[in-house]
Amino acid sequence: MARISFGGRFAIFVCAALWSTSGLCIKLVDAHPFIIAGMRSLIAAATMIAARAAFMRKPLRGIGDAIKTPAFWAAAVAYSATMITFVVANKLTASANVILLQYSAPVWAALLGIPLIKEKPRAENWACLTFVLCGLVVIFYGALASGSLAGDTIALASGVLFALNSVCMRMQKNADPAYSMIFSHFITAVFAVPFFFTSAPLFTVPTAAAVFFMGTVQMGFASILFAYGIKRVKAAVAMIIACIEPVLNPLWVFVVTGEKPALNVIVGGAIIVLAVTFSAVRSR
Repeated sequence: MARISFGGRFAIFVCAALWSTSGLCIKLVDAHPFIIAGMRSLIAAATMIAARAAFMRKPLRGIGDAIKTPAFWAAAVAYSATMITFVVANKLTASANVILLQYSAPVWAALLGIPLIKEKPRAENWACLTFVLCGLVVIFYGALASGSLAGDTIALASGVLFALNSVCMRMQKNADPAYSMIFSHFITAVFAVPFFFTSAPLFTVPTAAAVFFMGTVQMGFASILFAYGIKRVKAAVAMIIACIEPVLNPLWVFVVTGEKPALNVIVGGAIIVLAVTFSAVRSR
């Protein structure tokens, strides 16, 4: 049992580290946000399907029952919208703003869980919500002054959509979470098709390399690790391990591009991360 627990935790850790490179990769690709999201998802879907075919005897086992449920499609659409809004927000505001605002997702998941899965938030969840709202006020106060209000608002919406995806995943009970993730990638890719005719990007070697890395490693391989780890690690533990993502994401961007998070983003983000971490530890 200990070996399985360690494997799940390690999978979530590596997954969070890979996810943390998304902000940098998006900054390096000079293309329409919808095209970036679509190309990344198309490659990610192919990567996940190929990996399942290579390492599983029955890679499509249970998919027939899964796609019949409304929760399956709700999770797929919500995750697709999460990826699209995340890329758009990264083009409109600083990467630190995006990842820290999206990291408020556990709070929205607790609130959405009330009507959707009849789960009542505990006292620590309400306390977490209070502090997260304080952190959001600090971040958005600076957004009004810097002119990045639109990007920060879309980033916050990405967090709410990510929370909706998590709740819908739980509604699927014993279904394989990888199926919803694969379908969400296909939805994103299809949604991006029209933009190839209106805003076709000029591919260069760095652009192609960044998109390929995002699709295969940052999103594809990370999704496989997430689907593996989330079945073996409690949600609270996964949330604690995932704290590495909002820390590393702006760090990669700063090292490569020199983009520095504003002081209000650091303060507000620290409040959000600490509140979510405390809630996860207390719930466990």
